[in-house]
Amino acid sequence: MDTIVSTPLQPTVTTGPLPSSAKVYVSPDAAPDIRVPLREITMSVPTEPSVRVYDTTGPYTDASVTIDVRKGLARMRRAWVLERGGVEEYDGRPIAPIDNGNVKVSALQPFPGSARPLRGQGGKPITQFEFARAGIITKEMIYVAARENLGRKEMLEDAEERLADGESFGAALPAFITPEFVRSEIAAGRAIIPANINHH
Repeated sequence: MDTIVSTPLQPTVTTGPLPSSAKVYVSPDAAPDIRVPLREITMSVPTEPSVRVYDTTGPYTDASVTIDVRKGLARMRRAWVLERGGVEEYDGRPIAPIDNGNVKVSALQPFPGSARPLRGQGGKPITQFEFARAGIITKEMIYVAARENLGRKEMLEDAEERLADGESFGAALPAFITPEFVRSEIAAGRAIIPANINHH
């Protein structure tokens, strides 16, 4: 992996592709504007097809993204949250030593371009649980469904066999994960999406 050289104003961060694999994106039919990252691993035997798995590396392994720790990561979910409504921006408190391990005030690093925090308005749903209980499918639920399927719409014929190999823990698991299934599992309390409105 490549490494960005550290300077007093630019902390070190490791970036670059992982060996024998590539970051790929799929877009679910229900929301073509969403890009769900997956990792496509090349097999050591050339005749074997590549395998897709979860990719949890964020933008750090995407060669098309420039990482600047001082500016932070792109806030892809902020637009989803604002689009749903029921939230408002407000003036957050300034960074304090307790936010950075109680370092000296002189060592606190400002982060230019920080977004104003959001808060809910007047009893409207803001959590994934609240939306799920109200019967509303969010973009986060669509994202999760696409990720759980690992982009394998073309492999539905084998899905029943793979499903029989696992443990459902009481859930009525379908052969193909749909956004509605994700919503129903969240509403039933069997699944969660840790997606605070200020974690974009």
